Amino acid sequence: MNLDQFDYPLPEELVAQAPLSQRTASRLLHFVSSVTEFNDLKFVDLLHLLQAGDLLILNNTEVIPARLQGKKSSGGKIEILLERMLDACTVMAQIKASKAPKLGSSLLFGNNAVAEVVGRQKDFFILQFKDATVFKGLLQQFGQIPLPPYIRRLPKEEDQERYQTVFAQCKGAVAAPTAGLHFDKPMLEKLQQQGVECAYITLHVGAGTFQPVRVDTIEEHAIHAEQLKVTQQLCDQVMECKKRGGRVIAVGTTAVRALESAALKGHIYPYEDDTKLFIYPGFQFKVVDALITNFHLPKSTLLMLVCAFAGYETTMSAYRHAIAQRYRFFSYGDAMFIEQQAN
Repeated sequence: MNLDQFDYPLPEELVAQAPLSQRTASRLLHFVSSVTEFNDLKFVDLLHLLQAGDLLILNNTEVIPARLQGKKSSGGKIEILLERMLDACTVMAQIKASKAPKLGSSLLFGNNAVAEVVGRQKDFFILQFKDATVFKGLLQQFGQIPLPPYIRRLPKEEDQERYQTVFAQCKGAVAAPTAGLHFDKPMLEKLQQQGVECAYITLHVGAGTFQPVRVDTIEEHAIHAEQLKVTQQLCDQVMECKKRGGRVIAVGTTAVRALESAALKGHIYPYEDDTKLFIYPGFQFKVVDALITNFHLPKSTLLMLVCAFAGYETTMSAYRHAIAQRYRFFSYGDAMFIEQQAN
């Protein structure tokens, strides 16, 4: 398929720049895959759409304060965005500077923390700090929450809480699994009281999720890798859900990518490694029965994943409907609940 097929015009004022006062206050666009009939609901209406026996899969990654200001040893200002931790002292990062730093050069941060540029992998630099404790303290004292580039403001104190899910446990993401931002603890408790089971995967969302697709034919795109952990317990919960006739409901495209990566052999298995799974129209889903997701950027791999799940024509019609109905888009925006047609 051609990249331009995943483009759509979006009025700038529909890009949500801040969270609503309550997590569950968002709107919810509900529809069934391959059916162009759309229901305009509230996010709390999920309480009526989910059923006893369903299994809700949540990504428990925690966003780290991954944006740092610094300077080269020559004095030039830089900004880095961590992509991932390679070990306690070594990170992979994007660097914004007037001129890219050279291998072997030093970068200075905060209270004299020093990192050496020890390698490069395409758009990312490998930086090594001399002391793990100093680096940890640097992030805690000077790191900023890495709001996405389409949120055109500096982070505020409320972002420390709101750009983080209430079930975040495992540090490592540099972008939030945004579909999970709509849930608060009381809503999750109500769902469990209704017989909806919750389970957790860990996929550390990387800065690569914002990298544009640079090829015209999407099948030629080399997607970014992300760290993933699917446990045996999660696999057992999925299989038990399928046996009882419940639905496996992924909260976010990250949960979809995790589940389907673990099931590429046709059956879900524990998985702890990077995944480079690229899901686009034509992909055969083996695990996920329904999807809760936010609205995604034009020409993005995340939009392509949703098109694969819900059908290309249906998804693009849903986006046109959402724009006409003035839904809020992207990380702090509204959500969709997409069900697969019953067999």
